[in-house]
Amino acid sequence: MAKPKTDPNYKVIAENRRARFDYAIEEDLECGIVLEGSEVKSLRQGGANIAESYASVEDGELWLVNSYVAPYEQAKTFQHEERRRRKLLANRKELAKLWQATARKGMTLVPLVLYFNHRGIAKIKIGIAKGKKNVDKRDTSAKRDWNRQKQRLLKQSG
Repeated sequence: MAKPKTDPNYKVIAENRRARFDYAIEEDLECGIVLEGSEVKSLRQGGANIAESYASVEDGELWLVNSYVAPYEQAKTFQHEERRRRKLLANRKELAKLWQATARKGMTLVPLVLYFNHRGIAKIKIGIAKGKKNVDKRDTSAKRDWNRQKQRLLKQSG
C-alpha cells in the first residue's frame, strides 16, 4: 500500500520568519519540548508565537525563554502560564555542542519552527546562529531579488 503524500499528524504551529533575516543560521537541531496538557491542546488549535523567544543553556539544561502559548479556554482549573520558561529536550552530546556554540563570540540559539512531527509529538527546531549586520541583510535581500528576477527572465525566454 502506498504511503499518502500529506501526513495528517505533521503540522507547523509557529514559525519565526524574522530569524533567517536577522541571523545567519549555521546549523539547526530538532529538540523535544516539555509541555503541560493545556499547552498541547492550545498548540493543536494553533495558538503560539516564537518570534520574540530565544533558547539558552543554563546549568546543563536547555530552556526556551519568552515563547507564547495562548491560554486554552476549556481548561479552567489547570490553566498554564502563557510566557513561562519551557524545558527543551536534547541529548548530552547535542547539549555540549550548543553550549560551546553560545560560549563563542556572537553565537545565539534561535527557535526557527514549532511543529508537530509525523507521530503527533510537539518538536521545536533550534538554529545556532550569528547575528547579521545591516550590510549582510542588504546583501541577502539583493541576492534574493536578483534570483527572483533571473527566474522571471528564464521563464520569459523559455
